[in-house]
Amino acid sequence: MRILIINPNSSLEMAEAIQKTALDFADGEFEVVTECVPDAPAFIDTYRDKVECTPGMMRLVREKEAEFDGFIIACHCDPGLDAMKEMTSKPMIGIGEASMKIATMLGHSFSVVSSGKHSVPNKEALAHKYHLDGMLASIRAPEEEMTDFSNEEVLLEMGRRAVEEDDAEVIVLGCAGMSGLDKRIQKKLGVPVLDGVMCALVLAVGLAKYGIGISKIRRYNPLTD
Repeated sequence: MRILIINPNSSLEMAEAIQKTALDFADGEFEVVTECVPDAPAFIDTYRDKVECTPGMMRLVREKEAEFDGFIIACHCDPGLDAMKEMTSKPMIGIGEASMKIATMLGHSFSVVSSGKHSVPNKEALAHKYHLDGMLASIRAPEEEMTDFSNEEVLLEMGRRAVEEDDAEVIVLGCAGMSGLDKRIQKKLGVPVLDGVMCALVLAVGLAKYGIGISKIRRYNPLTD
């Protein structure tokens, strides 16, 4: 089995970090490849960024569809996900959708720990799109935008506030750049902490193995022969 992880931004450093996490999870049981979008913004933060990265992602899916059994969009705002689902019948998983929906299976409520205040409305809108408003306890973000997504202490503090002040029972890490920190934070908080890349891999691999993909009967029917 082969899974392609699309890093929608142009950061090779982030793509390498995602690939490392994915390889550790795969543990030789399946092949995983992470590719970034060279002509995309360095970080996906605004709606304009989401629009600008989508053509490159679509190009990757067109070029690679026959080579892979499933696809992952490795950005927590799930840029272009609906368009990507329309392009293929194979599993197409966004890490935002995957992590938030899995969170609802593990506790009564969940909180998203994000990288900055600017992303909070986007996360709220995304939770609403996925019909998860009733289980979203909060979206926690530091006052100043994070530039180092591996800053465990900042993420731990946001997670602790979500658990103690917002009654969150599950924490979702709200950026692919935070990949690999889940277990360390989970150990300190004592609640499930979800890495979106891991969640997406669980679903992409499981669905591909099950032989289940995107329905083409209505919403994701591209109306082409």
